[in-house]
Amino acid sequence: MKNLFLVIVLFFSIQLMAQTDKPETVALIHTTMGDITVKLYNDTPLHRDNFIKLVNEGWYEGSYFHRIIQNFMIQGGHNKDGKVDPGYTIEAEILPIHSHKKGALAAARLGDQANPEKRSSGCQFYIVQNQNGTPHLDGGYTVFGEVIMGLDVVDKIAAVQTGRGDMPVKPITMTIEIVD
Repeated sequence: MKNLFLVIVLFFSIQLMAQTDKPETVALIHTTMGDITVKLYNDTPLHRDNFIKLVNEGWYEGSYFHRIIQNFMIQGGHNKDGKVDPGYTIEAEILPIHSHKKGALAAARLGDQANPEKRSSGCQFYIVQNQNGTPHLDGGYTVFGEVIMGLDVVDKIAAVQTGRGDMPVKPITMTIEIVD
């Protein structure tokens, strides 16, 4: 009986290790200003899987960055037709090991009064552009990935002229593909 217990514990330990050793998914965000490569964290599976699903369904094909604030972040997530909501939200996966450092990929959401559970938008995301990050957002929003190449592109996008509602004067469109 003791040996059976050890075998079961060993089996589940190997399964857990196999899941955590899974390589992180990489996505390539092609923009009209250059490419941004991001990795999606495995420990935020709801957000990772939703992002992959939307990319594979073509949600972001031809969409645009609609909110840009220099020294803060760039935000996108509408579909190409301007639809801002796929009809659902995602349970928060806020983990203290993921901070709002420069290049953090995070999910936008409604504010605390309307959304005390901190559920994420089903499609809206932002990339932190501030050199020092945005630590005041830590613990409030799900960070589900990070930029691994193309921070210079994030900086270029953040520097564009914006108008009403922090929308860029000249649209910056994107398409996203899953690389790995």
